[in-house]
Formats: sequence, structure tokens, C-alpha cells
Amino acid sequence: MLEYRIEARRVDAHGAIATVKNAQIELDTDPAGRADAFNPAELLLASVAACMIKGIERVAPMLHFEFKGASVEIHGVREDNPPKMLCIDYVLTVDTRESDQRLELLHKNVRKYGTISNTVAAATELNGTIRRQA
Repeated sequence: MLEYRIEARRVDAHGAIATVKNAQIELDTDPAGRADAFNPAELLLASVAACMIKGIERVAPMLHFEFKGASVEIHGVREDNPPKMLCIDYVLTVDTRESDQRLELLHKNVRKYGTISNTVAAATELNGTIRRQA
């Protein structure tokens, strides 16, 4: 089993900082919101995106899948009462010349082996597609 630990601390009434290893990220904890930091919902969506891109990096060598780049667009819908994410939709775009079948195989593996995407999918609706970069 792997274990993860981060530390987050309040800086002031407008934000906090999370640290892990030699990295840190500013957090929007201001009830009015901030444009220069991720709020908790945005962090969740960014985690799903990072999981998918990391998944591509992990499974592409095993599948001998060639690609030049990848990006993810994610849209989340939040309910107010009770507050929760109702659904998360994504479009995973890959710059590749691989066949459509191989692209779908990549998508299947990214979804199957993604720690964060599997955790989120167990808690809310997670839907998405994969496409080739135009």
C-alpha cells in the first residue's frame, strides 16, 4: 500500500498553502473567492486531470503507444444543498497518429488504472471521451 501526506496551513482569511516534498500550491479558501488560486472544487478537477495525464505517461510505454502530447478539459457541476459534485465530464485530447482502436485502448487503460479517477468515479458520475488532436 502507498500512503500520501501533505500539509496545508492557513496564511490569512483569503488563502492557505499546501506543501508536499519541495512543492507548494496556493489555495483559495476565501469565501468570496480568488482569481489567483485554485479553490477546493477546482483542485479536485485538477487532480482528475493530473491523474489522467499521469496515467497516459504510465500506460503508453506498456502499450507501445506513441504520442506527442495530451490535454484534458474538465467540467464539474456542483450542487448547493447538500454541497457536492453531481457530475464531472471530461474530454481527453491526445496528439497521436495511432488508430482509433488504439486510442480507445489507451482511454480504457487510463480509466482502469487511475487512482484519482477511480476514487472520484465511485463517489460521483464521471463521464468522458478521448479524441485525437486536430
